[in-house]
Amino acid sequence: MAELVITEKPLAAQKIATALSEGKLEKKSEKGVPYYEINHKGKEILVASAVGHIFILSEKIKSNTYPVSEVEWKPSYLASKNSSFTKKYYDVLKKLSKQANEFTVATDYDIEGSVIGANIVKYICNKKDAKRMKFSTLTKDELIKSYETASKHLDFPQIEAGETRHELDFLWGISTSRALTNSIKNATGRYKIMSTGRVQGPTLKIIVDKELEIKKFIPVPYWQLQLLGNIKSKTLEFFHEKNRFDNEKEAKDIYEKIKGNDGKVHEIKKDKTSIKPPSPFDLTSLQIEAYRTLRIQPKNTLEIAQNLYLTGLISYPRTNSQQLPESLNYKEIISKLSKQTEYKDICKNLLSLKELKPNNGKKTDKAHPAIHPTGEIPEKLTQEAQNLYDLIVRRTLASFSSQAIREIINLKIDVKKEIFVTNGSRTETFGWLAVYGKFNPYKDEEIPETKKDDLVKVIELNLLSKETQPPKRYTPASIIKKLEQLGLGTKSTRSSIVETLFDRNYVNNESIEATSLGIKTIETLEKYCVEIVDEKLTRHFEEEMEQIQDEKKKREDVIEEAKKVLIKMFKHFKENEDKIGKSLYEANQETLSTQTIVGKCYDCEGSLKINYSKKNKSYFISCNKYPDCKAIFSIPKYALPKPSGKFCGECKYPVIKMIRKGKRPYEFCINKNCKKKLEYQESLNN
Repeated sequence: MAELVITEKPLAAQKIATALSEGKLEKKSEKGVPYYEINHKGKEILVASAVGHIFILSEKIKSNTYPVSEVEWKPSYLASKNSSFTKKYYDVLKKLSKQANEFTVATDYDIEGSVIGANIVKYICNKKDAKRMKFSTLTKDELIKSYETASKHLDFPQIEAGETRHELDFLWGISTSRALTNSIKNATGRYKIMSTGRVQGPTLKIIVDKELEIKKFIPVPYWQLQLLGNIKSKTLEFFHEKNRFDNEKEAKDIYEKIKGNDGKVHEIKKDKTSIKPPSPFDLTSLQIEAYRTLRIQPKNTLEIAQNLYLTGLISYPRTNSQQLPESLNYKEIISKLSKQTEYKDICKNLLSLKELKPNNGKKTDKAHPAIHPTGEIPEKLTQEAQNLYDLIVRRTLASFSSQAIREIINLKIDVKKEIFVTNGSRTETFGWLAVYGKFNPYKDEEIPETKKDDLVKVIELNLLSKETQPPKRYTPASIIKKLEQLGLGTKSTRSSIVETLFDRNYVNNESIEATSLGIKTIETLEKYCVEIVDEKLTRHFEEEMEQIQDEKKKREDVIEEAKKVLIKMFKHFKENEDKIGKSLYEANQETLSTQTIVGKCYDCEGSLKINYSKKNKSYFISCNKYPDCKAIFSIPKYALPKPSGKFCGECKYPVIKMIRKGKRPYEFCINKNCKKKLEYQESLNN
């Protein structure tokens, strides 16, 4: 009999098998699923993988009622048609389990990985326990060490916490989504799938609250005096030291007073500030920085980082840690990185230091260190993956580097006793900023050397009329940061939760804007069933799950508490189901209208609307007054049309945004006689 090593993904199985095989790797395949037979120090080992979750939660008894209370784990292929591809992995693991008498779980060492491994051991291998490998990189040395020092038992506290999270999310998500969907059907006779969840609801509320704050915002007028002045042949922008005038007359009087006059240097102040090196990345800070510097969406950052991990280039990305422990061989990693041309000089400088010490952050993770490169040389990366890898490498190396020193200059000038101010800055000592390269967040704004009473030639003087601005909307990165601050969701799930809000038409746009559906949904739930969107309740259960992991609470007690909350919550919901359903249906119709109407019809009083022809399997635009109005416009195939809110500068017809998979969106004028039509058609072919 052999030992069966169970991994989470096929690529991880290959890496582990290769590391342990001592050069004698026998790859086999069944139903297209690869597995490996190897020998390690005389021991026969089988290495096979799952493909993520091959067991998911399902209702014990199928129904259409809510709240759901009884659930069970089922093979994914039985519970969901979309997971039929998992059956062949299930079958291979089942077959191999019969050839083994020892079992080792080598899934990712986190809550999700632990649940995946535990379910395979329990339901496929029919065992209560197994050995557990723990590793943070898929490098040969670490994998061998992880195998040879594997724990004799599964990580049960982590498994318990993970199973609790799955059950809570399932009970909450299925129950609330079913309640919303049923409310519309029962109130209107129409069927419209609605969804929310334990974290999704509070997340949407955060975005909607911001949207309502923006809508309620009343701009306040103010005025600024701006001056363009030339000092030593360099033009600088100055503002009056008061900066903002709430009284227009006061600003105008000063404008008239100094108009046509030059100034002189009044005061120069120089300060130096030290900027510490950045901490190594945890997942959230990586997602935020990747969005800032590379404009990669947080969900995509996680996917790319996961692939970099699976190919052995970086450590495990789903980590909360901003610390690189002393147990890591810093010197070895940096020495390996020095073999890559772009990092050679940086690594040489670091290796010459007396001590290698990273500027560790405050956040820690019991399971994994901060994200860092392994030193392995990349091969055939996509441009996006190469950019993210470069960011991770430079951030890690920067954390070992010296502080940077910036000089901040404050310059005041006097124009007829009125003081104007500008600020400049420059990097005096680059330190870690030189290592961070193109990701450097600081820009130099040079101010020429000058002294008191030097002439300032005024080139331009402007009285600017402005208004205060509403709060900024969340971006995909800033909403993740907000969720982390509030303790909602996990490092691994926050980006997918935000993505779901987009998919469900609750929000849209890069600067995240709540749709009328999102706003109305929150308004309705706050009025009739506030618990669904209560962030305090969500955070309470997050804390309960942490206590399960710390063995301070029992899983059964937390689940029982959650069921009681759901029963109470849906009692209120059912009392107002009809009102909730009507309100949500109206919101759906309103949102659908805004997402399909592109503009007014040019032939009648109607509106031009995007439609889909099932017969031709294509989109087209027509008047919503059809059949009274026959206005119709064709749209290019193989793209998803969306209203852009813009109109053609040539013919004034609506312009729609065409979204193509894997390509940049482009804009398209719907008027077939437009002179610029050729340009749009050319952009389609590019």
